[in-house]
Order: sequence, then C-alpha cells, then structure tokens
Amino acid sequence: MRSNSPKILIYSHDSFGLGHLRRCRAIAHSLVGKFDDLSVLILSGSPIIGSFEFRSRVDFVRIPGVIKLRDGEYTPLSLHLNIDHTLAIRSSIIEHTAKVFNPDVFIVDKEPLGLRGEVLPTLEALKDTDTRLVLGLRDVMDDPEILRQEWERKNVYPALEKLYDEIWVYGPEGICNPVEGIELPAGVEDKMLYTGYLRRSLPEGMESLPKPAPFGAEPYILVTPGGGGDGVEMVDWVMRAYEARKNPLYPALIILGPFMPAAAVAQFVERAEHLRDVEIIRFTPQIEPYLANATAIVGMGGYNTFCEILSFNKPTLMVPRIIPRREQAIRAARAENSGLLQVLPIDAYPDPDLMADALASLPKVPRPSHAGVDNLLGGLEVIGSRVGEIFEEARAARRAPHLVNY
Repeated sequence: MRSNSPKILIYSHDSFGLGHLRRCRAIAHSLVGKFDDLSVLILSGSPIIGSFEFRSRVDFVRIPGVIKLRDGEYTPLSLHLNIDHTLAIRSSIIEHTAKVFNPDVFIVDKEPLGLRGEVLPTLEALKDTDTRLVLGLRDVMDDPEILRQEWERKNVYPALEKLYDEIWVYGPEGICNPVEGIELPAGVEDKMLYTGYLRRSLPEGMESLPKPAPFGAEPYILVTPGGGGDGVEMVDWVMRAYEARKNPLYPALIILGPFMPAAAVAQFVERAEHLRDVEIIRFTPQIEPYLANATAIVGMGGYNTFCEILSFNKPTLMVPRIIPRREQAIRAARAENSGLLQVLPIDAYPDPDLMADALASLPKVPRPSHAGVDNLLGGLEVIGSRVGEIFEEARAARRAPHLVNY
C-alpha cells in the first residue's frame, strides 16, 4: 500500500564517471526543495556516491559496481564473481527496492533497460501499478547510427513503446535531439518532453565564500575532465601548453577527477611542481565554488560539465573526446554553432602552441548567456512542474468515486 507522502525512485546504472550520479542528484535535490513531503531514493552503482552530501529526504541504495572494459564488456568492480552473477544481484536489489519503496514515479537515467537489461523486470513489475515510468535522456546519446544499432541489439524499442509513460530529454528543443535519425515506434515521440538543461548552483551556505585556494583573488582558468577516467590527453595537452608557452597565461587550476589512473595523477602532480602557476586538486565532490570563481573553464564536454559551464556562465573551451562515443563531440559542435562556447578538436593534440593560443584568448570568449538560447537552463523547473502534475493526477484519481455497474 502506498503511503500518503509522495516518493520518487531514480535509477543510475553507471559505475564509472560522475555525470550520471550528479545529474540524478541535481534532480533529486531540486524536487525535494519543491515538494516538502517528497522522499527520493537513488539506486546507483557508483563507488564514490558516499563521498557526496545529500539533502534531507534524499538517500541512496548502493548496488554492486561494475566497470566497462576497453572491449565493451563489463566486469565486477570489487566482487570476485562473474558478471552474470553480479548483474543478477543488482537486478534483484533494484526490483525488490522498487516493490518495497512503491514510488509514485520511477525515473530511469539514460539506459532504457538498464545495464544489460537489469531494469526490465522492475519496469514490467511496476507497469501494472500506479507508478509513472519515466525515461530520462541526455540531450545527446551518441552518433545516430551507432545508437540505432545499439538499441536494436538491446531490443529497446518495445520498452519505449509499451512500458515507459514518458521520456524526458534533459535539454532545450532545437539544439540537440537524442533520437535524431532514428525511426521510433508510433507514439513514442509523443511521450517526449524537452526540459532544458539542468541548472547547477552553489551549495547552501557557500554563496558568500571567498575564492577557493590556491589563487585567492587572482584570476584563474579551471580545467576539469569530469570524472577523469578518459581525460588524460586533455590534461596533458593543457600542461604541455604551460610548459612550452611563449606568452603569459592565466594560472590554471586542474581538478583531475576520482577516476583518473593513478600513474597519470602522479605524473601530472610531479610536472605541476615545476610550474609556478599550475595547481592540481585530485578530487572534490563540491566543484561548484571553483566553477563560480573561475575566470574561464576548459572541459571535455560531458553532459554534467556542460550544464555547469552554462549555469556559471563562463567563457569556455571544450575539448571533447571522440572514443568510445561521439556524444561529447556532437554536443560540442552544436554548442559552438549556437554561440555558447569554443571547441578545440582532440585530433589536434598534442600541439602545445595551439592550446596555448586557445588558453590565451579564452577569457575574452563571449559567455554562454550572450547566445540568447531559449529555455537554456529551465530543466529543473520543467521537471518540477511535470512531477507536480503527476502527483495531482494521482490524487485526483484517488479522490474519484468508483463507479459500480449493476
């Protein structure tokens, strides 16, 4: 039996990277801020979810982690089990949690069936209940042909057509379409709601903090490869520019991310010791003050970093990856065409002079707000409004008298 207080369950499959976790956390925090009696539970395989602070009425269930190998296969992160056994445990935890928690809304992040189909039993179990089933998609998923092949291989289309009630696209309509070029079953596009990007802000109590160390009041460029697992080339390129520069550059603060390989971390730290204006931080769960106080930002172009760049309205240089997905490169190209930022293709790596020139001109690049894109950062507000409508529809259904036919 469902309690009177509304509940939302959010599934985030990813065990590697920060984007999925931070996206789900931003949505959860926004929703409990809007609805005083709402509880949100996040299902996540992230090994560092415990490093993050969560608002009251937001909690998480940590499912066993897995990582994706270079050949595309998955393996357990910590358990000495085979992948099928690990996925069976994950799937069981997800389904049991959903049945006991009995959410009003179940939001699945990015992967329609979850990792290797682990969410499908839960979707099927909840379909015959009052739970609203929602798929949340990034603005860009991948190259359309690759995504089409992937969804066909995973047999995603029946779930889009028959299981999900709604599909929320976390971006504004007109810049990116995550299913562009894909022939969807009839009625699926009618389920899609473009929300706008998800605005990020300083944590409560940090609004009046001074600029974070090490630069104090001195301007600096923030370099962030997100989780860092695939950011070695970008960070190396930036450091090469500072090591070989012919002209002055703003100081650089590089936050490496928790998933950067230990050997690369050690190398970057050693190199930074020989550069008076390059500082390195291994990882911080609260990157917002560093973003807010930066003069400009260098990032790779993942969804989470992109939302932060737009939210703090900084001149931005994007260096997107192109392997294993073209998601970042597509987002970066669309953003550059819309006048939101500048792009330096990773194909030009490791030319230090090219990067140095880009860094020198970066502080004068127009801020994203100058592009004048409609509903650029309205995502959390749109999601909150839609959730409110779902709650009201559920209350109205419970109040409606049952008609008895004689």
